Formats: sequence, structure tokens, C-alpha cells
Amino acid sequence: MIVFSESGWEIERETYAEELFQKLQKLINGEDFSFVTELKDRNRGMILLLIEKVENTGNSGFIPLLKAWQQIECKKVRAVLQDEIDQLKNTI
Repeated sequence: MIVFSESGWEIERETYAEELFQKLQKLINGEDFSFVTELKDRNRGMILLLIEKVENTGNSGFIPLLKAWQQIECKKVRAVLQDEIDQLKNTI
């Protein structure tokens, strides 16, 4: 097990969220969103950062992926994902 210091985790969280974001970007044109199961039970701060990265794109193509992700998440993350879906719908 790797244990990060507070500042070390801030750096790693950003790096890891960016790597996951790149994977999500590759998925939006397809129909297989099974990768989102790997996001379940991850660090909440990193997941929120990942969702923020999706938000910053303004790309409504993420909506089907976010809906698939929403199906497997806990209540709090589902709510954040729904907010994101609603915001992306407004960009259409």
C-alpha cells in the first residue's frame, strides 16, 4: 500500500484524475461504458475533481457515460453526477 503525504496526494490526485479523464474521453464515442465500474469506491475528492474536468469541457457527449456511471454510484456522487448532466444538457 502506498501512503501519500497531504501535498503528495494533491499532486497525485490531479495526475490520477487527469489519467481517468483521458480514459473517459476515449469512451464517449462508444457504447461500452463498463469502465465506470472501476470508479466506484475511489477517493471522493479525486472523483469530484474528475467530474469537474468533465464539466469544464462543456461536452454534452459525456451525458450517456455520466448516466451509466450514475447507475453504480453512491447517493452523494449520484447527485453530483445529476447536477453535471443537467449542466451539460443546458449547453446543447
